[in-house]
Amino acid sequence: MKPRLFQQIDNSPLIIFRIFFGFLLACETIGAIFTGWVKENFIDVQFTFSHIGMDWLQPLPGYGMYFYFISMGILGLLVMLGYKYRWTLGTFTIMWAGVYFMQKTSYNNHYYLLLLVCIIMWFLPANTYASLDAKQNPNIKSLTMPAWCSWVMIAQVAIVYFFATIAKFYPDWLDGTFTKNLLDRSVKNETLHDIFTQKWFYLFIAYAGIAFDLLIVPLLLFKKTRTWAFIASLIFHIFNSITLQIGIFPYFALSFAVFFYPPEKMRSLFFKKKPQITTLQETGKDYKSTLYYFFIPYLIIQLLLPVRHHFIKGDVFWTEEGHRLSWRMMLRTRNGYTRFKVVDKNTNETIVYNINSKLTPKQFNSMRTKPDMIWQFAQRIKKEFKEAGRDVAVYASTSAGVNGAPMKKLIDPDVDLGEAKWDYFFHNEWILLHEDQQ
Repeated sequence: MKPRLFQQIDNSPLIIFRIFFGFLLACETIGAIFTGWVKENFIDVQFTFSHIGMDWLQPLPGYGMYFYFISMGILGLLVMLGYKYRWTLGTFTIMWAGVYFMQKTSYNNHYYLLLLVCIIMWFLPANTYASLDAKQNPNIKSLTMPAWCSWVMIAQVAIVYFFATIAKFYPDWLDGTFTKNLLDRSVKNETLHDIFTQKWFYLFIAYAGIAFDLLIVPLLLFKKTRTWAFIASLIFHIFNSITLQIGIFPYFALSFAVFFYPPEKMRSLFFKKKPQITTLQETGKDYKSTLYYFFIPYLIIQLLLPVRHHFIKGDVFWTEEGHRLSWRMMLRTRNGYTRFKVVDKNTNETIVYNINSKLTPKQFNSMRTKPDMIWQFAQRIKKEFKEAGRDVAVYASTSAGVNGAPMKKLIDPDVDLGEAKWDYFFHNEWILLHEDQQ
């Protein structure tokens, strides 16, 4: 197996992926402006719910975030063209990391995947053919790459699908509750809505989702099933694109297919003028140290992050602890409410606090059922009053329900969240557990 990892193969899959990837980066960032996503999440807000520990990451003032996203769109096009590849992709990666860590109101797993693939691609020799870099500096031009470059990408997408499959084995998915709720609120066409909310259909979607996530990578790996698997993938992702309207993700997921087909097939489809190669014709660089010292540790971490919630007390569906970075994609909806009580510690006066004057409706809807965001807002209230010279306690009265289930108390109403600490690795005791979640 080891010699095969370093065998030189045609680099067409990586090159065409770079072109697709750069184009999708441009579409994602420029599209975010035109769809109003940037305005809603960065312009119209007083502050953003950054990832905990990164509260210093806040939007640029005024219309600065528009220029920020336009810059990322231009960088995406330069990645597509392979111009100063390491610099342009590296800069995009840093800027996208800023976007990702800056806000959780519109958290989406594909934003995380986009960041990971940016990091992976920065280490791969994706600018050695069909690029402006190779045109300007012929010394870097190469027709090959070590086989492990494709296997790293396959491993990443396999991890995503594997953990997405495992996460679906819970009651509300298996009985169709979640898929029914999802289709009920997502499908606007009246005729389609009537069909999609019938039991036979939403159960079919639920189990088709499990089967697809579980089998798509193995079926793409085998020659006899590859084309049928790709057709199934095409139908699955186009269906998701139309019904769920989840941006570039369906097309991003489809683009990984280039690594499953023989490199010569990709060359014949996309680079007809490219010389045919054999492993004997060109030795090429094997980049062993990159594989050993970056990608192997990286993949180990990717295998560990999604299982961490099993070591945290409570049900992740309820507490949300360990939910992110775990490929728990489109699994639940949460409903509920949160009210804050602010008490002056010196006078014992209860102070009326107007949440609506601080948060947009979207921010409030996201915050009201998520413990980490509730805690962050309590910390912000505490800081706001401290700056005004008042020492206050901040309490939260919160109830929540998952997938339409009856609501239960989520946060201990007697705990001063202004003084509470956030535990990154273990259960936060002020998040209430119930008998069925112990």
